[in-house]
Amino acid sequence: MVLESSRETREATDTSYVEALLDWEEQRLAPAQQRGERKASFETGSGIPLKPLYTSRDLNGHEPLRDEGFPGQPPFTRGIQPTMYRGRIWSIRQYAGYGTARDANERFRYLLAHGQPGLSVAFDLPTQMGLDSDDPRSAGEVGQVGVAIDSVRDMQELFDAIPLSAVSTSMTINAPAPVLVAMYVVAAERQGVDVAAVQGTVQNDVLKEYIARGTFIYPPRPSLRLAADLIAWCTGNAPRFNPISLSGYHIREAGSTAPQEMAFAVANACAYVQAAIERGVAVDDFAPKLSWIFNTHIDFFEEIAKYRALRRMWAAIMRDRFAAKDERSLMLRTHTQTGGSTLTAQQPENNIVRAAIEALAAVLGGVQSLALSCYDEALSIPTEKAQRIAVRTQQIIAEEVGATGTVDPMAGSYYVEWLTDELERQAMALYTEVEERGGAVACIESGWMQQLIQDEAYRAEQAVARGDKVIVGVNKYTETEEGAPPLLFRPDERAMVEQGERLAQVRRERDPDAVGASLARLRSAAEGDADLMPPIIDAVRAETTLGEICGTLRDVFGEYHPPASI
Repeated sequence: MVLESSRETREATDTSYVEALLDWEEQRLAPAQQRGERKASFETGSGIPLKPLYTSRDLNGHEPLRDEGFPGQPPFTRGIQPTMYRGRIWSIRQYAGYGTARDANERFRYLLAHGQPGLSVAFDLPTQMGLDSDDPRSAGEVGQVGVAIDSVRDMQELFDAIPLSAVSTSMTINAPAPVLVAMYVVAAERQGVDVAAVQGTVQNDVLKEYIARGTFIYPPRPSLRLAADLIAWCTGNAPRFNPISLSGYHIREAGSTAPQEMAFAVANACAYVQAAIERGVAVDDFAPKLSWIFNTHIDFFEEIAKYRALRRMWAAIMRDRFAAKDERSLMLRTHTQTGGSTLTAQQPENNIVRAAIEALAAVLGGVQSLALSCYDEALSIPTEKAQRIAVRTQQIIAEEVGATGTVDPMAGSYYVEWLTDELERQAMALYTEVEERGGAVACIESGWMQQLIQDEAYRAEQAVARGDKVIVGVNKYTETEEGAPPLLFRPDERAMVEQGERLAQVRRERDPDAVGASLARLRSAAEGDADLMPPIIDAVRAETTLGEICGTLRDVFGEYHPPASI
């Protein structure tokens, strides 16, 4: 009787609410809309159409216990820890690195001294492409957009006076990731640190390079093999090191929508998981160490909803597709960096505000680690002042604005919950299409993923050009009081010269027989199906250079050339 009475009361309340809503729409909303709104239509940054108002009626089919749950338990929509930032805040991990290893070491020590607990390493373009600094193809690029690393000696100098047993390091490197991790491990050995104590993360997500960035070396399938070998090796030898950071960040920077960023990153992740399983590693032995990096753009609510939807989406895939049993395998632990492509060269101080808003969205979305793109990045390698402001911005969010006092404070918003559901729906539909087309590698080889992103990037640029999408200081509110011209990037010739001299010294002092023997063993392993990490580590110990190791693999695997259709 009590239950029946409660049901009748609820149904009567629902009826009254619907009647009141319809009355509001007719008596209040319709006349206001007839007087005109600022735009003919409103949408998110990804083009998802928006209604004027969201109510409980927009959540039909949404079940709070199933779709939201509670923090610290599947599906992790509300966060992966029960207390989230009440326990500890996210890791502040500014992206840095330029010039020689000595130059970057000074910047790292500066950041550590100013309150940053972990490091995030940017490598120069030759290093990302597996080239030595004296390679003719490296001319003009050595040390320019990141630190130049040619041998394990550079890695040692990069972390001079920085104990690798105590500092967690993230390395943004992909195609040559196994070589850079080997150098990091050997540098730690030379500090007296056991490999089991080494902590950090390597990006190692080479599939997104074919989609978004272009710093690939080998064709996709041997690249996937290398990535899986690194995952397997770290699982067995470096339990505190995360062997891959699955990336949506660069997919978004290339121009994708949020659903495309989600779907393509997850599809790539599934390719790595499957490859590692086929290497004989049990899913629950390595999946808890998978980490992610996503891009936080300027559409505040869309970005908050994106992280909530991603956690739920990944938990379902790991449970249903890969039969993961360990709850930690279902967790999506993510680093994020605010959107570099949202920064402007015009009125660059506005970028401080953009990065702060994006960072707050990331925090309200429940990320585990955060870096801000610095306000001067559209003009130059970030200055120390810009890096300091980025760190202080994170500290203000952590300490002053009240964003960390409760877990998932945006939950229960009709709009946020609807947008979370809608982003997951769109991303899952696109992910399913990838799988139906043969999976991530097949879609990369055909150029299908790349074409979708290019089409979206073109659409967005046309919207800016027409003025439909406002970029403050670029196509609207362009008045400026700036007097002096902005600081522009200029190549550092000194770094190029110094790096070349250091590389020549390494080649003079090492044992050429040991180098030759190590490369022969690597070639033999690559020609078969053996694990490539042990011979790579042996080559690094012999002080074989990055270019020599990657060159040997190039000889075996060949180089990748994109499809002519994209």
